[in-house]
Amino acid sequence: MSQDDASSQKTPGKKALRSPQEVAREVLTIEANAILGLVPLLDEQFERAVETIRACTGRVVCTGMGKSGLVMKKVAATLASTGTPSMFLHPAEAIHGDFGMIVQGDLVLAASYSGATEELLRLVETLKRLGVPLIAMTGRDGSPLARAAELHLAVPIDREACPLNLAPTASTTATLALADALAMALLEARGFTPEDFAKLHPGGRLGKRLLRVRELMHHSDALPKVSVETPMREAIYEMSSKGLGITAVTDQENRLAGCISDGDLRRLLEKGEGILHLNAGDCMRSGARSIDPGEMAPVALKEMEDHRITSLFVCEPDGQLQGIIHLHDLWGLELF
Repeated sequence: MSQDDASSQKTPGKKALRSPQEVAREVLTIEANAILGLVPLLDEQFERAVETIRACTGRVVCTGMGKSGLVMKKVAATLASTGTPSMFLHPAEAIHGDFGMIVQGDLVLAASYSGATEELLRLVETLKRLGVPLIAMTGRDGSPLARAAELHLAVPIDREACPLNLAPTASTTATLALADALAMALLEARGFTPEDFAKLHPGGRLGKRLLRVRELMHHSDALPKVSVETPMREAIYEMSSKGLGITAVTDQENRLAGCISDGDLRRLLEKGEGILHLNAGDCMRSGARSIDPGEMAPVALKEMEDHRITSLFVCEPDGQLQGIIHLHDLWGLELF
């Protein structure tokens, strides 16, 4: 037999390699089925878990070992960002001193597919002594952790998506999905609003999209404002000191009468007018654009882009001036 013929023979007992796409399809199918398999298992235990967490006066302490621990870190972050105070506690660290982070009023949400993770089971006795409720997510109702918990949420799977049926894949995906369902049920039960979400995400683009104009505007001492009677020397100082390149001009009832911008000053100076001898009312430009303080931030950005301006005055429906919002306050915000 030639060398080429020998190399073409299949090695006895060795499984033929599948294409990456074949492996991926199988993994996605197994994990999708693992999630869908949880739907018919939702029962009164899930309802009770939602109500128990909602009634918790402390924090939801999420915990788990290994891959389950990584999942529970994400669960803690999801709960916290949707209105349920929470934190992650590593069970191994907990039994070596960090248990002091758990106090009465807290609740523990633990995940272990086997339900027999030693580090988690060692927490149970202390939790019972402190009177801290335990909600467990495991793959088996009869597991030690499930039996020790006040509430058990079953996360059974047919098999892992790992070709060896070893690496936690479908089990962790199903656990995460069920925890997301729990978090979203809590969100609705609390009446959590887009405004609430924005308050918990002040630094993110998504959070800024959900903010109202009143939460971003410059107001009080930061608002550049003069009256129609204000001498232009003082008006120019007001514009300079507030650093927005514009000032509002108001009437005696604090209603927006007009505005003066850096561009308006340049145009007046080009005409050769002695503006320092005039009042703000003589130099202002009427028809200054404004927006209601209750409008969403993207509305303000669209208004600025449509009219090619960098500022909007913020006024109540009766014209009362409340503040000003500048394009810089909306940086990082995208319209889509």
